[in-house]
This record gives sequence, structure tokens and C-alpha cells, in this order.
Amino acid sequence: MRKPVIQINNLSLYISNKKILDNVSFNIYEKDYLSIIGPNGAGKTSLLKCLMRIYSYSEGDVFFRGNPIKKLSQRNLAKQISYVPQSDGRLLPFSVEEFVMMGRYPHLSPFTSFSVEDKKAVKESLELTNINQMANRSLNTLSGGERQTVFIAAALAQGADILLLDEPTTFLDPKHEHDIYRILRKINEELGITIVSVTHDINSAVLQGERIVILKNGAVQFEGEATEIMNKKILASAYNKDFFFLKHPKTGQTIIAPEVPGQ
Repeated sequence: MRKPVIQINNLSLYISNKKILDNVSFNIYEKDYLSIIGPNGAGKTSLLKCLMRIYSYSEGDVFFRGNPIKKLSQRNLAKQISYVPQSDGRLLPFSVEEFVMMGRYPHLSPFTSFSVEDKKAVKESLELTNINQMANRSLNTLSGGERQTVFIAAALAQGADILLLDEPTTFLDPKHEHDIYRILRKINEELGITIVSVTHDINSAVLQGERIVILKNGAVQFEGEATEIMNKKILASAYNKDFFFLKHPKTGQTIIAPEVPGQ
């Protein structure tokens, strides 16, 4: 039986007196591929920010390998958990290699230069994500899919064994979306990195991940195996709408049929 690496117990978050998360409890296990889905405003991004201590949660506890996450320094937390936020399109005046090297910051001491180990971690991350050929290119010359791959490479260079991602394929074309999911599956299966991914794409969550948590109004609506959510009752309760299903032509998995406009 897999051990939980993160335990979330009765976690609540208030921002400006508004409850964003409401008694959230579930475990994240070693080598998990967990997708967090739910309607807009459900608290998905806020939950990731609580795990990274970007937000200080109001009530409850989060444990990392049995220890309260509040007791970890930010540097030590970054050695254990890496975070890829939503893409915001801002200009970043760095080369690909320079940006990926920044992922090594938790391992550096003041006034020290990058070590052989740091450079090796960056090289391996570039190769694993297949972007070593663009190491000298400016981030500002890259497409959205290429930039997202660079952000994942930087998170890998960080050396953490848990990767949190917030909408990793938003605004990407089908090819780059496929490439990102292929990389995530590879690092999960081959490197054993635990992945927690927030997404609006229910089909991708089911096809890519093993487990799913559904948040609604800041609370856990469902937690279980990914294939279990392809159920009219579960999804209608979460999204307040009906869904129709079909079988994937390659895998035979149940997926959501696309909507017919105007009907």
C-alpha cells in the first residue's frame, strides 16, 4: 500500500472574510498522478497555493511525510515540492537555460555559484523534456507550448519529488497539449515523481491521471479513481449540468461526448 506524502486535514481558507476552501481533506500518495477538477471558483488554484504556502490557510493542517508543512522553511519546502503556476504571458528576459537554472535556487547558498551538480540537473531536465536544442533561445521567442515545457523543465531541475501544476495545457494547441501530457506521464512513470494537476479538461483528467478530486464551492465533492467519475450523477452534481458519454476509440475508456452548439 502506498504511503501518503501529503495529508490534507480539514483545510479551510478565508480571503477577505470569504470562505475559499471549506474543510478540505484528502491524501496525496507517493507516485500519484492526481487531477483536481471542478467548476470555476471551486478553490482549485487556492488549494495548490496553500500547499506551497503562498496562501496561509486559516484552519486545519497539512502534513508532508508526517510533519506539519508549516514547520518547513520555504527553502526546504521548495526542495520537496515544485510548482508550475498558470501561464500569464509575461515577458521574461532570460534564455531557456538561464530560466531552467533558476530552478536550482533552493539548493544554493548566498554568494555561491552553480555547482557541477546544478549544471547536471539542468542538462538532464532539458534533455528529459526534449528542449536542449533551444537552450540558448530567449523565452520571449517561444510559443506557448514551448514556454510551458520550459517551466516544467525548471520545476524538474528543482529536484523535488512532488510536482504541482495549475492548468498546464491552457491555451495550447492539440499537439503541444499532447506533448505536455506525454512529458508528465513520462516523469511520473519513469522518475516516480508525484503529480498533482489542476485542470478544467475532464476527459484529459480521466485519460491521463489515476485519481481525481472534484472541488465544488471550496469543498471536496468526490475523491476516487479517475474512471469512477464518468457517471452522470457525479458530474451533474459537480457541474449542475447533464453530460453524455461515449467510448474512446483506442482505449475503450468512457469519455465525455463534445457538446453540440445550440442544443
